[in-house]
Amino acid sequence: MKVLGIIPARGGSKAIPHKNIVALGGRPLIDWSLKTSSGSQLRRVIVSTDDPKIREVAIELGADVPFLRPAEIATDQAETIDSVLHAMDTLGEEYDAVMTLQPTSPFRSTYDIDACIQMLAQNPTADSVISVVAVGGHHPARMKYLIDGVLIDPTFCETRENQPRQELRPMVIRNGAIYLTRWRTLLERSFKGNKSLGYEMPIERSINIDEVHDLRFAESLLASQ
Repeated sequence: MKVLGIIPARGGSKAIPHKNIVALGGRPLIDWSLKTSSGSQLRRVIVSTDDPKIREVAIELGADVPFLRPAEIATDQAETIDSVLHAMDTLGEEYDAVMTLQPTSPFRSTYDIDACIQMLAQNPTADSVISVVAVGGHHPARMKYLIDGVLIDPTFCETRENQPRQELRPMVIRNGAIYLTRWRTLLERSFKGNKSLGYEMPIERSINIDEVHDLRFAESLLASQ
């Protein structure tokens, strides 16, 4: 299977300025995705960024950065799929599928990347493979609405208050690490399609860095290894 890897690295993050190149374990954050993807089964891996500084750092790390993303698809309101479609169109190459690898998921492994490619290759009726992680104690059945200070049970709540987790139907949530989507499905502006396979990852490889506390937690996890 011929798969293109795209690392979308917008420059305008607010919570952590220049988040995609902030240091984690003494390395720019984007380098974690570059290293794991470079040894994988991906046919080509590119970085899509609107930011000259990120492009400079990525190139110094050996990345393939064939263009700068237009500003209109690099705003806070822009969707990631727009950057992926722009890259697909700009490269002028066609692949069976595209894997989107957000730099904010530094602990995904080369094994994870290759396993997802194998899943899609072995399931021709599937449109995508999306990485997930078990919700654990944060099960939706335990959640409440808070309306005017009053806790309101949703329709999908547990059958009795403080029901043991083991009795709840296991659920997963997207962890943001891997979106592998067939070319034709992306052209329909969807990462998921009609049939999507879930690739479950352990929590220690599912850290997604959005806020400063996520970065600190990632650093502490590295320090404990």
